[in-house]
Amino acid sequence: MTATLDDEVAELRRTNAELQQQLDEAIARESATATVLKESLEYQTATSDVLQVISRSTFDLQPVLDTLVETAARLCEADNAIIFRLREGRYHVAASVGFSPEFREHHAKNPTLPGRGTVTGRVAVERQVVHIEDAIADPEYTATQSQQLGQTRTMLGVPLLREDKITGVITLSRSRVEPFSKKQIALVTTFANQAVIAIENARLLTETREALEQQTATAEVLRVINSSPGDLKPVFDAMLDKAMRLCGAAFGFMTVIDGERSRTVAALGVPAAYAAFRERNPTPANAPISSRVRKGEPFIHTVDLKAERFYDEGEPQRRAIVDLGGARTLLAVPLMRDQAVLGAIQVYRTEVRPFSDKQIALLQNFAAQAVIAMENARLITETREALEQQTATAEVLGVINASPGDLAPVFDAILEKAHSLCGIAQGSLELYDGERFRAVAVRGLSDHFADMLQRGYPASDNPATRPLIDRNRFTHIRDLAETEYSITRSAAETEAVRTLLCVPLRRDDELLGMIASARREVRPFSDKEIALWKTSLRRQ
Repeated sequence: MTATLDDEVAELRRTNAELQQQLDEAIARESATATVLKESLEYQTATSDVLQVISRSTFDLQPVLDTLVETAARLCEADNAIIFRLREGRYHVAASVGFSPEFREHHAKNPTLPGRGTVTGRVAVERQVVHIEDAIADPEYTATQSQQLGQTRTMLGVPLLREDKITGVITLSRSRVEPFSKKQIALVTTFANQAVIAIENARLLTETREALEQQTATAEVLRVINSSPGDLKPVFDAMLDKAMRLCGAAFGFMTVIDGERSRTVAALGVPAAYAAFRERNPTPANAPISSRVRKGEPFIHTVDLKAERFYDEGEPQRRAIVDLGGARTLLAVPLMRDQAVLGAIQVYRTEVRPFSDKQIALLQNFAAQAVIAMENARLITETREALEQQTATAEVLGVINASPGDLAPVFDAILEKAHSLCGIAQGSLELYDGERFRAVAVRGLSDHFADMLQRGYPASDNPATRPLIDRNRFTHIRDLAETEYSITRSAAETEAVRTLLCVPLRRDDELLGMIASARREVRPFSDKEIALWKTSLRRQ
């Protein structure tokens, strides 16, 4: 009886032990299931949160990338996380968490190249997930400075792939040797895919916005062109403003080539020190940028002016744009018509940051619009000038008809109309008798000097009239103060006249006289002004 009872007790104990074991196993299974469910819920919640950030940050990509690295590091129990984006063959930091300022500064100065010496470079080479259990023990890992600054041991790198092309890398690291689990690697892969989606969305939205902004800017410039026929100043100002804003430039110029110099027709945002330098030192037409565009280069794009020969050659104009203007990156596009360079649009950034292909194309579009505006203005001006010349000719003919036999009012009318058409305030109309020139009409000169011209003077030694006798098309003296002949010196000293243009009056190749036009400042007449002079005289 006793033996039977002991057996039953023993059997109950065995049964209890088995039941306890089964219970423990059930609890363990449920705990594992709960852990898996908890992890899955955390992963799903994190993914949902990231997707919400993506949906909210339509144009601003940075919050999305920041959220991705923070969430990936937290869920994967990593000490650090970083997203690199590919730009010009190197991988640049786009977002990071957990790294020291020294580490971030090191990577900012040293973007990562493809290669097996880093986890990011190895991902770029292999185009797949790379898992380094211990960077110190890995014989191929050579980024020792980065490893020491980041205190990284175990590292995980996952590629950002779009249409089978790698656009970046997301890496996670631990300061301890502890490999990432398969679930964690799968989670980071999901985040990498979400990063690609966010980057692509931002790119598409940005392109759409930029296209709309460019179309709007183009329409606004065209409205200015239509509302300012013949007046280029508001056109150039509006064009430069739109170009700089859309290209993200700090300051810029529009210039036109005028004879021997490059003349600024619009400027925006120019630092005061550099503006003062340009005022003191007009840019010659053969300056480096002008010379290059005149040789037919479609555009000039210098990523770092200070690092180029442009700066090191020491030419004052080149160094001033960097030292006084603070310029680092340059984009210049020529204004071209029929293979001729009319000028240029130049925009600058004060940081080293290249302009994109789209921005270069945009500036070329504005340059084409500028040329159209210049051509329209030229046609309008020529039409207006032709009408003014015809009107002036009719008025002179009216004076001739009203003064038969009396040439004095005719000469006065011719000189007055010719000077008015060309915007000149001082000068004379003089006849030539084969030996001497004698003024028959004067304008804007003192009585004393006018009387001297009206008495006449020998022509053969005069630097103003000798070229006309020698059958030259005109005489152009840049500064009368530099001549030694008595009359021209007198004009410079008593009349304060500095620049002189003399255009001959001829009949059947016979020199009859000339019209002299003077400026009180040293400012040579342009080819266009000389051509207008000759045209107005032919008409009269």
